[in-house]
Amino acid sequence: MSGTRHLILVLGDQLTPTLSSLATGDPKYDRVLMAELHDEATYVRHHKKKIAFIFSAMRHFAEELRTAGWTVDYVKLDARESQGSFSAQVTQAVAEHQPERIIVTEAAEWRVSQVLAGWQTQLSVPVDILPDDRFLCTPSAFRDWAEGRKQLRMEYFYRDMRRKTGLLMDGDKPAGGKWNFDAENRKAADANLFMPRPSAFPPDAITQDVQALTEARFGNHFGDLAPFWFAVTRTDAEAAFKAFVEHALPHFGDYQDAMVEGEPFLYHSVIAQYLNCGLLDPLRVCRQVEAAYRSGKAPLNAAEGFIRQVIGWREYVRGIYWLKMPGYDRSNFLGHTRPLPEFYWTAETGMACVKAAVTQTRDEAYAHHIQRLMITGNFAMLAGIDPHTLHKWYLSVYADAYEWVELPNTVGMSQFADGGLLASKPYAASGAYINRMSNYCKSCQYDVKQRTGKDACPFNALYWDFISRHRDKISTNPRMAQTVRTYDKFNAAEQQRIRDSAADFLASL
Repeated sequence: MSGTRHLILVLGDQLTPTLSSLATGDPKYDRVLMAELHDEATYVRHHKKKIAFIFSAMRHFAEELRTAGWTVDYVKLDARESQGSFSAQVTQAVAEHQPERIIVTEAAEWRVSQVLAGWQTQLSVPVDILPDDRFLCTPSAFRDWAEGRKQLRMEYFYRDMRRKTGLLMDGDKPAGGKWNFDAENRKAADANLFMPRPSAFPPDAITQDVQALTEARFGNHFGDLAPFWFAVTRTDAEAAFKAFVEHALPHFGDYQDAMVEGEPFLYHSVIAQYLNCGLLDPLRVCRQVEAAYRSGKAPLNAAEGFIRQVIGWREYVRGIYWLKMPGYDRSNFLGHTRPLPEFYWTAETGMACVKAAVTQTRDEAYAHHIQRLMITGNFAMLAGIDPHTLHKWYLSVYADAYEWVELPNTVGMSQFADGGLLASKPYAASGAYINRMSNYCKSCQYDVKQRTGKDACPFNALYWDFISRHRDKISTNPRMAQTVRTYDKFNAAEQQRIRDSAADFLASL
């Protein structure tokens, strides 16, 4: 046999040598197509560092495949043959190589899945769309789990995933006698703690070329290209994770919710971008964390907290995404319509916590989950920001953000825009929470202890105004009813001061 038998398309978040599409192929007869696409870099205005990371990782993966014997057609963004979109690029490849069929692993995002679904008719070539077996729970299995349940709570899904994988199980019981050690993982970090930095990898020639391309083509996008320290190869991503397990995992559990000024990473692994593009395998990293616990190198609360985020939360939000798309991105239970404030892009605000989170996001294309949920997300919900607009912001600015994982976190967890499908309560908090879990308030121009007035922390009046505005929708929530009753105990003058302070601040936006 000669020529191209199968054309195998590998997407930018499928950088895994055991990918189902590659596993069915034969390097002797089949051809791999990879392409840097303008449409994918601009359907939202992605952070420059995110674009550079993905394109560099793609180029390195193409070399990994070539070393393994594959013929790879890799189309760079500025190449003459670049067509800019998936369909146009594949159409050109089909015309050139006349393959017997196209093989592709299913897309992770609804938007791309709809493109793939039309190819067989459009191209008059058989198209095999294969399951993505890098995840532990298929969309159909999640649908079966969800069917008939009144509440789709992650905790119960997570327990099933523990049983399925055997992770942190002692027979049929959870290690340590409990499924969840989250109550032990809420310590506020001391700025004097030693905090290891994530492993850094200087840009090689390929990455430097991609950085130059990104600056030339997307220089007006949000974010800084330097410093660039992400791993862009499988070997380096695995080394970065190994360093986390050795140096940071033992304290990860205790301080995973903490925030410290000038410390963007604390004890976090900072590997989500590697997991989500395929450089790391989720089950393998969880097995390594479990091994660290079993060998006495990490406490159970740290190991369990990490594993819950991967086989619990990560798989769960993917299940919610495919269960509820299309249309989930337009959920707006609270009816919020305010535009996104400019300081989400500029970091020019007197609120020290928001300034720190946005500045770090601009610099690193990263913020940890509490900064996203309880700073930028919390503020947006309290201020009544349109959740779809906020979703587009999160999707744009973080290197680990793909719609399947980002959208449920934003719409469901952060903004309560799905009305409680995902989260058991709105994650609303005043400045007291931020003060307890961070040291941001010490350097803020606002006084976290004041509820109202021009010098008061804006989170305080906004929080109580949020409770007042949405009392009809949240008063029946068991976890919010007491807060509503507390607001009702404020006298009329204090309630008016809250409304005035919130209105004055929002007007200043």
